[in-house]
Amino acid sequence: MTSDITLFVNPAAGRGRGAHAAQPAARALRDAGFTVRTVLGHDAADALRRAREAVAAGTGALVAVGGDGMVSLALQAVAGTRTPLGVVAVGTGNDFARTLGLPVRDPGAAARLAARTIKGAGPRAIDLGRVTGGTRTRWYGTVLASGFDSRVNDRGNRMRVPAGRFKYDLAILAELAGFRPVPYRLTLDGDQVVEVDATLVAVGNGSSYGGGMRICAEARTDDGLLDVTVVGDCDRITLIKVFPRVYKGTHLSHPKVTTYRARSLTLEAPGTTGYADGEPLGPLPLTVECVPGALRVLAPGTSPSASPR
Repeated sequence: MTSDITLFVNPAAGRGRGAHAAQPAARALRDAGFTVRTVLGHDAADALRRAREAVAAGTGALVAVGGDGMVSLALQAVAGTRTPLGVVAVGTGNDFARTLGLPVRDPGAAARLAARTIKGAGPRAIDLGRVTGGTRTRWYGTVLASGFDSRVNDRGNRMRVPAGRFKYDLAILAELAGFRPVPYRLTLDGDQVVEVDATLVAVGNGSSYGGGMRICAEARTDDGLLDVTVVGDCDRITLIKVFPRVYKGTHLSHPKVTTYRARSLTLEAPGTTGYADGEPLGPLPLTVECVPGALRVLAPGTSPSASPR
């Protein structure tokens, strides 16, 4: 592997933490003997173009500095290639880093771990979700959200304060005032059809979204399967009671919650948009498939956020 490392930086991540994090991350990588270059962009499209150019030129690794949005952009550049992805997580939610057991908001530690991984055991392969709908194809690493949670995501992304998971807590309370269950049609692995009125449907390659909400608590990134969590038709009081359990993943045992595992899934529901890794995908229908080993990642050998099966 070449000693050239590319830092892929979002200077606005975490209300400016991205810009400050790039320096200690670069210093740690240089201290480990790597040559470091930094990639910025005028906008997301320009940043992605530059990241893809670095991958095509043979960079030893692409290290995303920012939050889940930056990781999502980086995935579009490295998925399906031999170029490994490192993560310096300094954003708001940092769910991808949490899923993989990576340091959060400690750029020096994250960069040192990436360097040790390159020099030691090397990158490991994990699965990714691949979403198709309309004319777009997009990769994701954590959770695809649809229904109530996608409306919360939309509202949370518009909010500037507070930071972290509390922003999503407030967005949930705001959305509760007008929520209605949605009629879904799910087609799992091309033949199992489930029709259900649901509050939300989440499709997990990883376990959490929204800064630690473990909506797909038992999902693993190395089993070749998607974990599907369906929260059925429930009233506001039930939803409010169940919601705190999401942070520990104990909501999965509630009678209004049903789970499935599948290699692929088509989601259909009227007037409903999808989000993956916190980024908007567009309206349903969307088709999701798990692509085993689609990403090489600079991370420990196990993902502590997932429970054994």
